[in-house]
Amino acid sequence: MRTPGPTTPGTADGATAATLEERVTGALVGAAVGDALGGPVEGYSPEQILERHGGRVHGIVGPWNGDAWRTARPIAPYHKGDGHVTDDTLMTHALVRVYDTVRDHLDAYAVAEHLVPDLMTRPRWIPELEAEALPLQRVFLAEKWLAARIHYGHVDPREAGTGNIVNCGAAMYIAPVGLVNAGHPAGAYAEALDVAGAHQSSYGREAAGVLAAAVAAACTPGATPDSVVAACLSLAKDGTRTAIEAVCEVAAGYTDFESALGPLREAVAPYDTVGPDYRAPSLAARRPSRLHAIEELPVALGMLVVAGGDYRHAVLGAVNYGRDCDSIATMAGALAGALGSPVPEDWAKAVAEASRLDLWQPAATLTTVAREVFERDVARRRAHERAFTAIGGAGCSD
Repeated sequence: MRTPGPTTPGTADGATAATLEERVTGALVGAAVGDALGGPVEGYSPEQILERHGGRVHGIVGPWNGDAWRTARPIAPYHKGDGHVTDDTLMTHALVRVYDTVRDHLDAYAVAEHLVPDLMTRPRWIPELEAEALPLQRVFLAEKWLAARIHYGHVDPREAGTGNIVNCGAAMYIAPVGLVNAGHPAGAYAEALDVAGAHQSSYGREAAGVLAAAVAAACTPGATPDSVVAACLSLAKDGTRTAIEAVCEVAAGYTDFESALGPLREAVAPYDTVGPDYRAPSLAARRPSRLHAIEELPVALGMLVVAGGDYRHAVLGAVNYGRDCDSIATMAGALAGALGSPVPEDWAKAVAEASRLDLWQPAATLTTVAREVFERDVARRRAHERAFTAIGGAGCSD
């Protein structure tokens, strides 16, 4: 595993333009670090986190139950904490491997042909289990759904997500779609909706599309948190759009995460189906709806706004928000990293070593794939222009 250099030299306001490689690296490493920081406090409230740690979390911390993590419910048998990434990162890296194989845009059939077998048949190091195992043995039931529906049920991959619980399962690992479509939010949104159709439906699928669009928008030179939110609002539908608008409007009034924790939760609560007690979901939790949204995406965008795009501030805000904070921090980390805000090197190195994962190789791979896909897109566009011109359409003027 190589020692990392600076993740990005750029700034969130675009004063120094980060390159494609730097943005991809910032997003993927940033997502993994956010995931690892959020893992040990996932499922708890800001008040519980404050009491457990004697203050806010400001970096990598140990398991909630200390040395009893192997048996303490409801976390056992997972070693959450000490810099270990969770299934968010494992799934993200799996999707990068699919891109590495296909080397083009993905769809639901690519999930069926490549992602599902990767989860089911290829043992990998699972940091939380401290053992090599099949990724399918680690992922949550909502991700096991992929294997149940596609591999065992032989369901059309484009419709396989229907019937699954509606959650952030697809959105949490969709950032690579936004990076392959860097600078093209609408393209990222469309591709992510296709990919996520194999896994999610309703507002869970919508969140994946919008998060991919947000990452693509963050890669645009000169992008800011506000321009990322604007791109999301231009594409998001139904309750997802309303929730993002409500949360980010509130977030605009704050510049520190501590004072924003309660107001952001209040802003997203009308759209979140889980309810006030994260570990005891309401009866309507995670059911399809056109009026609701997952909690994680609006809050991640809200923390990005509160932080002004700064990686450390956005991720720590997401972590201390609690609830599904590993996924919120994964999303906030991907967005801040794509904007060009540097991921703290000490965090990245510690997470890589603790998780026994090379966090930089997937970024190098995806950068190469993104360039190849762009070249294919240009060739396809030129072929379309020639065909359209030949049948009497307006000629291109380049």
